[in-house]
Amino acid sequence: MDQQTALSILKTGQNIYLTGSAGTGKTYLIRQYIEYLRERQVPVAITASTGIAATHIGGQTIHSWSGVGIREQITSKDLEQIGRNRQTVNRLKSVQVLIIDEISMLSGKVLTAISNILKHFRRSPDAFGGVQVLLSGDFFQLPPVSRQQLSNREKFAFMAPVWVEARLKVCYLHHQYRQGHDTLSFILSEIRSQDISDDSLERLREKLESDESNEEATKLYTHNADVDAMNAQKLEENPNPLQTFYAETKGQAKILEGLKQSVLAGPVIQLKEDARVMFVKNNPEKGYFNGSTGKITRFESTNGYPVVEMDEGRTITVNPEEWTVENEDEVILASYKQIPLRLAWAITVHKSQGMTLDIAEMDLSKTFEAGQGYVALSRLRKWDGLVLKGINRIALELDNLAVKADKRFQELSEESEDWLNVYDEEALNIAFLDFVDQCGGTNDEEIIEQNKSREKKYYEKPKKETTYQKTEKLILSGKGLDEIAMERDLTLNTIVGHIEKILQSNKELDISRFKPDERTLSKVQKAIDKIKANPEEEYFDKEGNIRLGYVYGALNGKMDYDTIRLARLFIN
Repeated sequence: MDQQTALSILKTGQNIYLTGSAGTGKTYLIRQYIEYLRERQVPVAITASTGIAATHIGGQTIHSWSGVGIREQITSKDLEQIGRNRQTVNRLKSVQVLIIDEISMLSGKVLTAISNILKHFRRSPDAFGGVQVLLSGDFFQLPPVSRQQLSNREKFAFMAPVWVEARLKVCYLHHQYRQGHDTLSFILSEIRSQDISDDSLERLREKLESDESNEEATKLYTHNADVDAMNAQKLEENPNPLQTFYAETKGQAKILEGLKQSVLAGPVIQLKEDARVMFVKNNPEKGYFNGSTGKITRFESTNGYPVVEMDEGRTITVNPEEWTVENEDEVILASYKQIPLRLAWAITVHKSQGMTLDIAEMDLSKTFEAGQGYVALSRLRKWDGLVLKGINRIALELDNLAVKADKRFQELSEESEDWLNVYDEEALNIAFLDFVDQCGGTNDEEIIEQNKSREKKYYEKPKKETTYQKTEKLILSGKGLDEIAMERDLTLNTIVGHIEKILQSNKELDISRFKPDERTLSKVQKAIDKIKANPEEEYFDKEGNIRLGYVYGALNGKMDYDTIRLARLFIN
């Protein structure tokens, strides 16, 4: 099925399961539909099964939106508790279209619980309380991780009775946009059909036998132990000073033990400047999600918290987050407070889901679950980005139930096309208008045009102004450092760090008004000269600059880091 056909079926108000291999444009189509609904003022909830997937479509996790939280099933007491949150109840009652992306990582139990919540608060016996649902994903991705062992019937959402109850039309997209017609797309399609050619096996062998390596490549492993070992090795090789963060815990011992096991931020976290890290908690307000990655650029001089430059360019000071367990009266029984980070030079295949990588080094020699190899390979944009260190037979296998279901989904997708073809153009347009009316939206062309002019094109990635460009603009406007720091809501140290970066590409930028007095410059110059007289490799960063900590030490701690860093800009 092509995207336009799938979009037409969506506009009729049918419940949809949207699927297809990685790179077939599922997210693009979702964004098109979101734009269509918003132009017509139809209330839409944009959610996903994981935080990182939610960022891709500009939404939030379905667990947070629905109120289901960490529960896997819903009791009458749970419904009472959800009912006490007026904001959650209001959105459950007002929504007309519910989008859930990465549906493969939502168990049948949780999907049923979400439907039951909507039924209860919308007072409707229909699946999902009668709202249109768009479930998107690929069941060749890995199934959800559960605290309890799940049978195939429980772990696959399509096996839940609510899947049948929702009477979903299947839209199976086939055209490949991401990998193009290269080796990678062919191998992935062969894995999907479980018919791998000798030629594909030979190409994999060639990758395996090559001595390729890339320091910048994200390393993927199937086991946590290998991930931990690689991250420990990379941390050891990093010459920067070690910073250690200890978790603060309170509460009942038994409950606290269970809480500790569910939190991905360890009780002792060791970090260094230049370390690759991954966030392990969702915090949309601060701009990170579970799975977001970046690099530590420094540690705050005031509180010692790490400052992370995200992969997309933003800079975030990472404060401790709190995880809690509450009883039904919302009394906190246990709490766990820690920096929400873990090392990420290497990550597990499970954690890579939802990511798109230019370069990845992967060892699939210990693959233990069908689908892991497919997920790892489908993270890549192109075949050239693959560095393969190991592979076993299971890495090319898929879950038998998922394979059978996929064949059936392709058949059902053809049936969906046949269903749509019954409509002539006029009848189809009437169906589109009727659904918008039913949702309480508008079909007034004038209003729609006004909304179009206000709405962003959600399927186009907007060109963002980088954090450095924002700072540079304020410098050019004539503002002082303190004013810039206040307006950007950043520390002075961060702003000076921005200036260092900006000067690399704009050496003509006039920063003379920020120059410290001569006495300060003289002191910093003498400290730098003293260090250079007896140089050690560990004194210098990758750019050849003397690390601030050593200058601070040479000055016996009598000058703060902000002043030293600023002075260094004016010293040759």
